[in-house]
Formats: sequence, structure tokens, C-alpha cells
Amino acid sequence: MLYYKTYLHKSTKNSWVTFVHGAGGSSAIWFSQIRAFQKEFNVLTIDLRGHGKSKSTHPKDSYRFTNIADEVVEVIDFLKIEMSHFVGVSLGTIVIMDIGHRYPSKVHSLVLGGAVMYLNMRAQILMHLGVVFKKIIPYLWLYRLFAYVIMPKKNHSTSRSFFINEAKKMNQKEFVNWFSLVTSVNSLLFFFRKTKTEISTLYIMGKQDYMFLPSVKKMVKQHSNAVLETIDNCGHVVNIDASHEFNSMVISYFKKEI
Repeated sequence: MLYYKTYLHKSTKNSWVTFVHGAGGSSAIWFSQIRAFQKEFNVLTIDLRGHGKSKSTHPKDSYRFTNIADEVVEVIDFLKIEMSHFVGVSLGTIVIMDIGHRYPSKVHSLVLGGAVMYLNMRAQILMHLGVVFKKIIPYLWLYRLFAYVIMPKKNHSTSRSFFINEAKKMNQKEFVNWFSLVTSVNSLLFFFRKTKTEISTLYIMGKQDYMFLPSVKKMVKQHSNAVLETIDNCGHVVNIDASHEFNSMVISYFKKEI
């Protein structure tokens, strides 16, 4: 089972928020959220396979978003959590969207920070370079490149450094296995864009998230249950770049949904 940690509210028993990080990160990415959210909810943080304290012995062909989402649900079921709000960032948004589509009865609402809904030409070129060189170039070189392309500005430096430092805890094999997800991501994202759910969804995007914000703006217009909030002077990793604004927006949104 994946490594997880719970932070229980002193009186609330049934209101849960589950945080899911992106590729190369760990549950440590939520360091600016835990205290704020624990004041209102029970909090669950999870390290995805091969990240943080979750080790992985899975074969390469088992690296599919459905399997990764199932492992998160396994933790939810083990803790006997009937229903939870879910918060994801970057590739973690794909994981929780998959949970929302396949396990809607377990999902109260979704918050997608730095949501990945479409890979534009620059992103596809970046992914192609990764596929070509993933077994040749040390993975940390590639990860640094990705971090600087996705989070290029000076005010993104904290997020960029955090993710690079967390990625150092991975290894080449694990990086290659996660990168194998690239081959299936386009079809899955197409399904998410075209398929509506009844789950209330909040997208929080940095206005400087040039790679992913445009596609989210288009998609939200087509999904009546989706709301988009943008944050000034903020890049891809919104929960670090603008933690106070992020926390305020998400907690207010959850309170409206209860």
C-alpha cells in the first residue's frame, strides 16, 4: 500500500480532503496547506508509487493512470473514508480526475491546481525529447530541463527548486517507468475534455502558467459544473507560488460544497 499520513480535525469526523501530488514530487509539496486545512477538515496526504516514502516494485507495464488512481482509492478504502474532497496539482490532477470518472461516489468535489488538460506543441516536443533520451541522459538532467521550461520565471524559483530536490529522491528506473505514461496521456486527456461529470470541479491556475492555462480556459466554458480561478504573478505550481491565495480559494470552495 502507498505511504500515507492523516491529520485529524479535533471534532470533524466525516469531512475529508485528500491531497495528491504530481510526478517527481511527494506529499511534502503540501507543506503550506496541511495546517490551514486541518483547521477545517480531516486531511489525508499520499505519496504516489515510487515517490517520497512509497517504494515501487511494480513492473513497467503496470504504469497506467488507472492503476495509480486505484492505489489511491485503496488507501481511501483502507481508512474507511466514504467520501472525500480531492486536491491535485500538475500530473496529480490527472490521477484525481480519473478517480472522479471511475469512482464518483467517493468524490465530494475536485480541485485541480496547475491542471494538465492538454499538451500543446511545446509540451509535446518536450515529452518527445524525454522519450528519446530517457534511458541515455541522467533523469535529473531531464527533470531540470522540464522544470525550467514549465516554471521559467524568477518568481517560480521556489517551486522549481522544490520539485528538483524532491526528484533527487527518485531513481533512473522509476523516472523511466513514470515517463512511460506519456504514451497514454493524450487519449486520456481527450476523454476528460469531452466527457462531463456531475462532480463540482474548481480549477486554480497561475496566470503565468502559459503551457496549460489556455486549454483549461477553453474546457471550463464547455463544462457547466466547472469553475476557473486564476492567480496573478503565479506559475504552474499554484499551491507553492501563491499558497495563501490557494488555501483561501480552496477552503471557501469546499465550504460552499458541504
